[in-house]
Amino acid sequence: MAQDPPAQDLMNYEALAQDALRGVVKAALKRAAAPEGLPGAHHFYITFKTDAAGVSGPADLLSKYPDEMTIVLQHQYWDLAPGETFFSVTLQFGGQPKRLSIPYAAVTRFYDPSVQFLLQFEPPPAVQTAPAAAAPEPKAVPDAAPPAEGEAKIVSLDQFRKK
Repeated sequence: MAQDPPAQDLMNYEALAQDALRGVVKAALKRAAAPEGLPGAHHFYITFKTDAAGVSGPADLLSKYPDEMTIVLQHQYWDLAPGETFFSVTLQFGGQPKRLSIPYAAVTRFYDPSVQFLLQFEPPPAVQTAPAAAAPEPKAVPDAAPPAEGEAKIVSLDQFRKK
């Protein structure tokens, strides 16, 4: 007797669960933004993808962390503003205040070491920072015959990768 194939998850429950858990991050940040601030010994380590859609901050700072960055909200943070889809906060980097805006979807890790509470999320897709027109032209491969009609053409993507 043949088994039925597994049912396809058309509800996308994994994504729904990730969004719900990001709601925990939002609620924790709203409590931290309240006039009383963080209660007790609570503090947050928030890791996010700097190349995710909607992340904004000083270019010099984000360029130092082209993939991922971790910020700490403990004693010295200002103007924490948790919104519906992102939060903004001012932190000091090298003695200078710098404002960051981070969509909850860009957060890959939320950790409160005071109670050993950790949430990890699937990383969002990276955003292309350079316009397509600025991409370098593909280099011609010497002595390569063009593919015959119907044949696959192989293109190396190494020249487009960030170095």
